[in-house]
Amino acid sequence: MRRTAALALTLFALVACGSPADQPPGAPADDLPSTSAIVEAVTKDDALAASLPAAITQAGELRVGSNIQNPPNNFYAADGKTPVGSEVDLVKAVAKKLGLAVEHQDMAFGSLITSLQAGRIDVTMAAMNDTPERQQAIDFVDYFTSGITIMVQKGNPAGIKSPDDLCGKSVAVNLGSSQETYAKEFTCLSGDSIGVTATDSDTQNQNQLRTGRVAAILNDLPTAVYVAKTAGDGEFFEVVDLAPINGGPYGIGVDKDNPELTAALQKALQALIDDGTYGKILEAWDVEQGAVTKATVNGR
Repeated sequence: MRRTAALALTLFALVACGSPADQPPGAPADDLPSTSAIVEAVTKDDALAASLPAAITQAGELRVGSNIQNPPNNFYAADGKTPVGSEVDLVKAVAKKLGLAVEHQDMAFGSLITSLQAGRIDVTMAAMNDTPERQQAIDFVDYFTSGITIMVQKGNPAGIKSPDDLCGKSVAVNLGSSQETYAKEFTCLSGDSIGVTATDSDTQNQNQLRTGRVAAILNDLPTAVYVAKTAGDGEFFEVVDLAPINGGPYGIGVDKDNPELTAALQKALQALIDDGTYGKILEAWDVEQGAVTKATVNGR
């Protein structure tokens, strides 16, 4: 069994590596929830640890690939170097249950799956949707439910109330994301299409919306809500009051050649759900609306 086990989160996407300079304006990293005690309280499950692939046990850590620029899921603390966020806490808790440390590697979103398959990382966690298409490449341990949401300028000057109102307008999305696919495939009854500006940076997208070069940003629900609450102290953006579009799970993607790691991650996550640690982490980051009650593999 090769060591390319993984948590992966998108088959298509070329989002650039998130650096401190590229930190989204909606991510003030100096006022964070206190979650260290929650993670530190997790205890190792010896039986689960014994089920890990030998190479991971010997290494004593998970090399976690992520695109660290998506608050509250994953972003940098005020030092510009320390990854923080709900996903960061969750993967640390899962690793601790398995007796492992975590080493984060920041990389382009589009390279996560290929890096996983090449063995450069063991796992990735970056708000990747578990879809049938992606399941052809990797397996998923599902840990959260989200969907696409529409973020607009504060006051909604473009009057966007539904996806139909995007027709004839431009939207910003992350390159290669499910939001890009949705916008490009959306059928406009008016005959107009949605103009899609795909970039490799959340910061670029937010700047385009602030300056009116696009009418909206399509993003995942947790990130959009967090950015709308925090960017410019909540004065820059707002989220259109709609149910999440194409709602579905985020998944920890695991290389198909490593079913032992898939099983260990699923059982560790389920243990955290059952003992309340999972819920405490999500509540601390104000994303408990996306909580799941069962850690499934590929939605089953």
